[in-house]
Amino acid sequence: MVRNENQMEMVLEDIEEHRGFVLYTLVNPELRSKLQSACRRLQIPCVSVLQPIMAAFGGYLKSEIHAHPGRQHALDSGYYARIAAMDYAMTHDDGQATWNLDEADVVIVGVSRTSKTPTCIYLANRGIKAANIPIVLGVDLPHEVFEVRNPLVVGLIKDPRSLIQVRRNRLRMLNEGEETDYTNPETVAEEVKFAQRLYAQQGWPIIDITRRSIEETAAAIIQLRAQRHEQDASSKSD
Repeated sequence: MVRNENQMEMVLEDIEEHRGFVLYTLVNPELRSKLQSACRRLQIPCVSVLQPIMAAFGGYLKSEIHAHPGRQHALDSGYYARIAAMDYAMTHDDGQATWNLDEADVVIVGVSRTSKTPTCIYLANRGIKAANIPIVLGVDLPHEVFEVRNPLVVGLIKDPRSLIQVRRNRLRMLNEGEETDYTNPETVAEEVKFAQRLYAQQGWPIIDITRRSIEETAAAIIQLRAQRHEQDASSKSD
């Protein structure tokens, strides 16, 4: 976060008082030169962490390097979209606040322990507003999920045996007994079958997460959204 001459002066005072090996990632050439000159005067090793790597990338990709100090902290439209998406995901986690589900980009539906929440958080980091709705046997889903028009609704499933193991691990972490319907093989298999039937009835795309990471599941959802947008654009042009 060193962006100007005054901040650099403060850094140099600290370096002179607490001498040690200096590693830096400055991209501003004036500040970089000032730091290097001061370290030479103090006879302190001073090494750029990223410059050799970026130079190698530039040479390999035959691309010009553009230095933008603080680019990762830029408060641009993308940043605010991610913040809004994160707030939406947290507010609409686990079936909460279903009254405005149609404002979502994606609604994820699935039984317990199918990674609904972390998938929504990952999507939010990409600026995608995602809500998730749990499927519980004997409990009706909120009617809003059947009425949405804007969001892509996606159903997640998982192999029952894998699901049981995840749930047992969860109960152990909570120091609770494992012999419940939550981990009963017959009940879990019934949950998964019920979810599959529901998805088929509603025409919702299904993603089996048994052997997928959260990143892979999110990537599949992003691809489904892109396909849907292409279909919508195509139908409007016809």
